[in-house]
Amino acid sequence: MSTAELHVIVGAGQIGTHLARVLAARGHRVAMVARGEGAPLDGVTRVRGSIADEAVARRVGDGATALYNCANPPYDRWPTELPPIVEGVIAAAKVSGARLVQLDNLYAFGRMGGAPMAPDGPFAPCSRKGALRLRLQERLLDAHAKGECPVAIAKASDFVGPGVVNAHLGARFFERVFAGKAGECFGDPSLPHAFTYGPDVAAALATLGARPEAAGRVWHVPTGEAVSMREWAAALGRELGVEAKVAPMPGWLVKALGVFVPMMRELGEMRYQWEEPYRVDDSAFRDAFGAAPTPFATQVRETAAWARATYGSPAKAA
Repeated sequence: MSTAELHVIVGAGQIGTHLARVLAARGHRVAMVARGEGAPLDGVTRVRGSIADEAVARRVGDGATALYNCANPPYDRWPTELPPIVEGVIAAAKVSGARLVQLDNLYAFGRMGGAPMAPDGPFAPCSRKGALRLRLQERLLDAHAKGECPVAIAKASDFVGPGVVNAHLGARFFERVFAGKAGECFGDPSLPHAFTYGPDVAAALATLGARPEAAGRVWHVPTGEAVSMREWAAALGRELGVEAKVAPMPGWLVKALGVFVPMMRELGEMRYQWEEPYRVDDSAFRDAFGAAPTPFATQVRETAAWARATYGSPAKAA
């Protein structure tokens, strides 16, 4: 029998897949839990089922050293699906005392007036989704305090990078840019806005899963200096050899689309993130683990290369 540690990932999306590759490359046994099927990954065992199912939670938690919750259902299903998922990952971690690493976002902060968000708060959500995320954060830290399982929470900003499709700088952005149209922003595209590079998120999660001393607190994963979406678009356009623009989506249009599109309806309350500078203080993670975000120029180059390979060249799309 293999003596390699078992690391379990809940969720097979854009970050969970990155993480699986990182952990497998480090020589761990890796299991990925998801309700649907997915493409095979070298060194990764897929477990089909829901972590909210008690039997699945017990099975995947047995023998695990670390467990990572990267599950993120669509916005409109958060109220009904996120709490059971969190209870499921806690139950799974309790089976073998595995370290639980929760991937989280920054919604619990609410409006900060442009001040950098630090991992110790203040937390004052101004959205329903932020209030839910804060309740789940408190539940996870309470589980750690009560000795149910060691928990570390990793918060990241909006994702960007290779394989990141469900994001402001994801599939829809590149499809529009390659078709000669402007990308879309839900607010002011000229404001500084922190984006977190997908591979940096995966590396940070793996670090927290390997370091017992990381448990019991919130961490902000390494995130580069806030750069506006307009600057991102210009940099990606230069790399792709095309003029890439981005334009704000009017609030009335978001509301109108929300009548018919649940995801758009949920995005409406998050517009505040694009009405003031959106900055992240990741100094605690950098100081504790000696990590830094991938340089901006590298992020742009690798994201553009992925986009070109995935969506075709702008010339072909024109």
